[in-house]
Amino acid sequence: MPEIPCFRLEPEDFVVEEIPAYSPSGEGAHTFVYVEKRLLTTDGAARQLASLSGVPPRDVGYAGRKDRRAVTRQWMSVPGLDPEKALSARLKGMRILKAVPHGHKLRTGQLRGNRFEIRVANVTEGVESRARKALDEIMRRGMPNRFGEQRFGHAGRNSERGRALLLGEISMRDRRKARFMISALQSEVFNRALAARSLPLDVLEEGDVAQVVESGGLFVVEDPKVENQRASRFEISATGPIFGTKMMPASGAVALREEAWMGEFGIPLGDALQPPRGIRIPGTRRPYRVALKDPVLAREGEAIRLGFELPAGSYATVLLEELFGEIREARIPGRNSSAVE
Repeated sequence: MPEIPCFRLEPEDFVVEEIPAYSPSGEGAHTFVYVEKRLLTTDGAARQLASLSGVPPRDVGYAGRKDRRAVTRQWMSVPGLDPEKALSARLKGMRILKAVPHGHKLRTGQLRGNRFEIRVANVTEGVESRARKALDEIMRRGMPNRFGEQRFGHAGRNSERGRALLLGEISMRDRRKARFMISALQSEVFNRALAARSLPLDVLEEGDVAQVVESGGLFVVEDPKVENQRASRFEISATGPIFGTKMMPASGAVALREEAWMGEFGIPLGDALQPPRGIRIPGTRRPYRVALKDPVLAREGEAIRLGFELPAGSYATVLLEELFGEIREARIPGRNSSAVE
């Protein structure tokens, strides 16, 4: 029986390069550093940079969290850090490739996307053929935009803690961590909505909240016959709930289903939703699908080398699951196999 395809045999088999939303200006009190890290979480990198500059870790900014079990390159911001000191620093598991002043902190979400280069081992010709067919379908209809398992932590506990925070059953002093736990709960609700959706990814129904791909604008679908023509051209996509106090609601049967899904998790609806003190939960809508850009799928002996670009917030591991079906992460001896930040 052939082996199951696997990835992350080595960190170098999973390379992520952040695509920034903008370039640093060259002036200002913050320093944007472009770091390359290996077997290191984004939070771990932030703590080292904070120590280097003598500031609290919360003052270090980054646009997104990156995998630990990988080689990743991303921009981070540090207040008061001298660029020359940054470039000459010797750090554990990371090196600083660039250091440029800028006027403000880098904020979560301030990136266009990520470029991935991934090696998948143990790929037979039959599995490769199925993967290529799945890739063709994804290029036509889009990739399911569910959150990857790493979002939820060990045994899915992040979302459990997020629910306890939301309901006031526990408290957490670290607000950044608390927001991350609640966002894991939001992610689980979204995944539930996506899994329960019976329509193809490129089809909308009356009451859906659709997003205009180019502008990000949202509107409620009133005439599916008209809007599905736009969806087939990937101009618009149906969205799912990222619950919060300002989330745009769906209507009709779609709204009733979304309320039922949130009810399954015990999430208060409407004005009953009261975020923990000091934490905002505005909510938003997340498209059920995303476009995959510039895919490359090449044979390398018994392995496949994948290259592709995804928009910010989408997961490369989801693409691997869609292409290969059953796939496993290799374990590095002596280390936790989880890719959780």
